[in-house]
Amino acid sequence: MTFEIVFVLLALLGMVAALVADKMRPGMILFSVVVLFLCAGILTPKEMLEGFSNKGMITVALLFLVSEGIRQSGTLGQVIKKLLPQGKTTVFKAQLRLLPSVAFISAFLNNTPVVVIFAPIIKHWANAVKLPATKFLIPLSYVTILGGICTLIGTSTNLVVHGMILDAGFEGFSMFELGKVGIFIAIAGIIYLFVFSKRLLPDARPDTAVPDEEVEEGEKLHRVEAVLGARFPGINKKLKDFNFQRHYGAEVKEIKTRNGQRFVTNLEDIVLHEGDTLVVMADDTFIPTWGESSVFVLLTNGSDPDTAGKKKRWFALFLLVLMIVGATVGELPIVREMFPDIKLDMFFFVSITTIIMAWTNLFPARKYTKYISWDILITIACAFAISKAMVNSGVADCVAKFIIGLSDDYGPHVLLAMLFIITNLFTELITNNAAAALAFPLALSISAQMGVSPTPFFVVICMAASASFSTPIGYQTNLIVQGIGNYKFMDFVRIGLPLNIITFLISVILIPMIWNF
Repeated sequence: MTFEIVFVLLALLGMVAALVADKMRPGMILFSVVVLFLCAGILTPKEMLEGFSNKGMITVALLFLVSEGIRQSGTLGQVIKKLLPQGKTTVFKAQLRLLPSVAFISAFLNNTPVVVIFAPIIKHWANAVKLPATKFLIPLSYVTILGGICTLIGTSTNLVVHGMILDAGFEGFSMFELGKVGIFIAIAGIIYLFVFSKRLLPDARPDTAVPDEEVEEGEKLHRVEAVLGARFPGINKKLKDFNFQRHYGAEVKEIKTRNGQRFVTNLEDIVLHEGDTLVVMADDTFIPTWGESSVFVLLTNGSDPDTAGKKKRWFALFLLVLMIVGATVGELPIVREMFPDIKLDMFFFVSITTIIMAWTNLFPARKYTKYISWDILITIACAFAISKAMVNSGVADCVAKFIIGLSDDYGPHVLLAMLFIITNLFTELITNNAAAALAFPLALSISAQMGVSPTPFFVVICMAASASFSTPIGYQTNLIVQGIGNYKFMDFVRIGLPLNIITFLISVILIPMIWNF
């Protein structure tokens, strides 16, 4: 093996180890690896920076703002209230109304705001109708993932792979092309959740923190659950080394770690991590003050959030529908012939929608940078560079030859299955976008060396990189529901592993039938 191959392989192993250990944010870890490749001459400055101008990456950034506009319009809050049955009901009946509708919504919106808005409302509703919230919160996260794989804009991973396909000189995905297989996975996954979630998920686990209390001045303190985000300044510090009460004016009463452990005593010695949930006693100003801060992924006190006026909700919904329909119609051959000088794709319409939302104050334009997850964007941009480094160094070809050698007697179908497993393992351990970055050059090399179409391999990467069901750490929405649902790590393994298997089987059977090798 050449120096370049050995260097890249060692750097990638170090990157995976650092991502699993969670020593830094994924964006900084990937950027560090990209800088190493630059210093070694494997990447040129131009190749290093190409990802930052990629259309797919910019589309993801704009979709964050569109999702924020929908969130702040109050549309999602009103939708979930209509979906949840009032009065006496059962877990199955409630899931029947809830899960398919949430999957449909998440096909067109970023998963995180959907879960951030729906999770506390569902938990509050479940307590009111005396049903265990634990039967709904993990399914909520899972159906947002299942819905996201059905469209090009349903998840950032699909847009990342789409951008890599375009950079490689191939035709990208259309708006609903991934739905040819994604819809079958979503339907099978939802049926599985209907049948098995009630028996596989735990019954309600009571919260141990103290209830609302009065302070000496007579001011009411409320129990608030706060899920820590990546920008929380106390990450990787002990609570005693980070004075939470001095920073935020609230007292920590309970800590629920992202590994499923719960602590109500000796809190000062607990090390805080992203995704941990703190139960705090705070006054009425806490949520309004910190509700839009990026240091917390979610804040809830069990009350329904305030919503905007009806006109604002309908206008936001109109813009969303216009964006989706415009991007879909813009792909038609007749439309392309009518407007040969303008590419009426998703990037075009999401740009227009974002500007309209900003100027109509659907989201505060002065604060627009707060609503973009910059770490995800940096991760995506660096993913393009890492993919390029794997090609430049020969790593992609080398690994592809090794995989093909293991499957000489079985043809491309077995290679498709192997690529799914590799990508899915990476996405459970690190991040979905990093998993796609590692798998994409392998897909290109395998298809080139076998002389077959790369499209089935591209599609399988999209399915496998999004199918993060078996651990709470692989997907942010899983982390969110883990804390407020008091789930343990094994709860995700128990119900998520069969869902991974379902996604695998449908993918390796249907994808070769729909997209020929």
